[in-house]
Amino acid sequence: MDHEEFAQAARAYGDSLYRLALHALKNPSDAEDVMQTTLLRLLERSTGFESEEHKKHWLLRVAANECRKLQRSFWRRTSVPLEDWDMPALEDPDRADLLRAVMGLERNWRLIVYLVYYEGYSVNEAAEILNTKPSTAQSWLFRARKRLRNELLDNMGLCEEGQTYVSAKVP
Repeated sequence: MDHEEFAQAARAYGDSLYRLALHALKNPSDAEDVMQTTLLRLLERSTGFESEEHKKHWLLRVAANECRKLQRSFWRRTSVPLEDWDMPALEDPDRADLLRAVMGLERNWRLIVYLVYYEGYSVNEAAEILNTKPSTAQSWLFRARKRLRNELLDNMGLCEEGQTYVSAKVP
């Protein structure tokens, strides 16, 4: 891969890689590290890609695997963060509430929501990126939607205590 092709890929996919890592790790510094490691793996790759979509898919899968590797590391499991994750500022308060709710989900649920709703992948494609079965990914997405729906409705005061809503679509 030549430097111009690499620079183009870094500009085109760097933001998506960073956001995926940020959703997985909830730490901007770690997300930057994962993005850089993923782009370095792209630069070191000797074989080409079938298409741009194949390249993007490969990059997102490598980033997801790097996030898993970082979460399994001894340092990550034994350290305490010095500062809490700071939510990015959004102009629209409804979107800020939704982002806060998504970031509060369990890791796998957060990643499947990100890949399906923010990156536009199908559940099957997202499952492949996350290296899991499509049925598992579908379950994660269902549970994430249900939790988001209930949390957002509860925050708006529309949900009575103990009552759950499952019919409306969230995001």
